[in-house]
Amino acid sequence: MRLMTSSDKPENASAASAEPTGVAAQDWAQASADPQYRAAVVDLLGALAYGELAAFERLAEDAKLAPTLADKAELAKMASAEFHHFERLRDRLTEIGEEPTAAMDPFVAALDGFHKQTAPSDWLEGLVKAYVGDSIASDFYREVAARLDSDTRELVLAVLDDTGHAGFAVEKVRAAIDADPRVGGRLALWARRLMGEALSQSQRVVADRDALSTMLVGGVADGFDLAEVGKMFSRITEAHTKRMAALGLAA
Repeated sequence: MRLMTSSDKPENASAASAEPTGVAAQDWAQASADPQYRAAVVDLLGALAYGELAAFERLAEDAKLAPTLADKAELAKMASAEFHHFERLRDRLTEIGEEPTAAMDPFVAALDGFHKQTAPSDWLEGLVKAYVGDSIASDFYREVAARLDSDTRELVLAVLDDTGHAGFAVEKVRAAIDADPRVGGRLALWARRLMGEALSQSQRVVADRDALSTMLVGGVADGFDLAEVGKMFSRITEAHTKRMAALGLAA
């Protein structure tokens, strides 16, 4: 799952670790000689591409709920940035000889299902979903990026850049809570639900794709061992707690 992003990266994340080794020290031309690694990267780019396209659609919908014209314009600008990210991923898939639609298709049902289950009921829930819920996926992809070849890693990190939504969401949600403290309790419950759904959905997506799951647990490239998987999810959970605090919500 990959939708909106946040600049709040987990501290001590793998992406910030020491000098790359193994596949992470190679470029795409070298790393893609392994067909299983190539298949894993195609899956990853396909999932990201559909996530970016869905983010664009959701932001356009969220703009309809925006209370002011300025808010509508801000969300429209963010939607445009997400579509540009989609175009970069689509173009990269084409460049490496893959059909973008075919690469995205395996992830459509899971991602659409997640969004159907977590459809926000109002403007504030939409902001919290984009800032808190979708950032969980961004953290996960940043962790994975540390184990990718240099060319793919650069692209993945670039499309995970914050589109400006983080500061915007914090400002609007905190202002709403200041105006009516009761809002905080409802949004905290909503954010907890998003956390559970996002983690479950991410795990399902990976489990359904053999090449991607094999890469993550160390069978391809320099994947995570089982102990590292646990540490990774601990870092993601810690980042979630910090985002909740930034919004003025209890984790």
